[in-house]
Amino acid sequence: MKHITRRTINVLSFLSLTFFSGLSVSAEPTKGFYSMDALGCMITRECTKDVRRIKNIDDIRKEFPNSNFDLVADEFDSMLVSLDKIGVMVFLGHEKYFPPGHRGVYHTVSNKFYLNDAFMHRPSVLMTVMRHEGWHAAQDCMAGSIKNSLIALIFPENKVPGVWRDIVEKTYPKSAVPFEAEAKWAGRTEGMTAKALDACTTGKMWEIYEPTPLTEKWLRKEGFIN
Repeated sequence: MKHITRRTINVLSFLSLTFFSGLSVSAEPTKGFYSMDALGCMITRECTKDVRRIKNIDDIRKEFPNSNFDLVADEFDSMLVSLDKIGVMVFLGHEKYFPPGHRGVYHTVSNKFYLNDAFMHRPSVLMTVMRHEGWHAAQDCMAGSIKNSLIALIFPENKVPGVWRDIVEKTYPKSAVPFEAEAKWAGRTEGMTAKALDACTTGKMWEIYEPTPLTEKWLRKEGFIN
């Protein structure tokens, strides 16, 4: 289907991974840091050193005491509350676990997402990445449940402003463009992701956001819609 797809890691990484429950001792990536291998090691929870769970804006403030997050605190905490309710955990990871240029990633199998600590000291960047990756979690919800590895579009493609599609077409494969265009739009729109995640907490997101025809077909087939 075009509007609903299997996705084992955020398309930012273009990498397929299997969720690993974690090790008692933190490992190191076999192919070095600042690589896709390092990202995979963190996502599978084999690499846990310098990876901290974030539960609210105060955790961010402690990490970056010289930055002022007052203007974004309410929206940030709203998203964290919703993410916690639906079972998605957020982590702040050392930059060494991210390939150059990667600011965050959401993993649909483990339902966790990771923020690159090299960029999160800037409130505007923090919120752009939180909204973007949070939107992928909302897309996960739209596919029936975050307990699967599927995501679905929340809006029809023609509802997404063309400027965001133009941007992502330059950097993502064709199959990923509709999903990333939505997330790019959400990343730059205050409150958009918070609203979608709040809808996700109801367990019936598709009653708040009308699903696309293909997504509705899927939801009916799987018994989410009668």
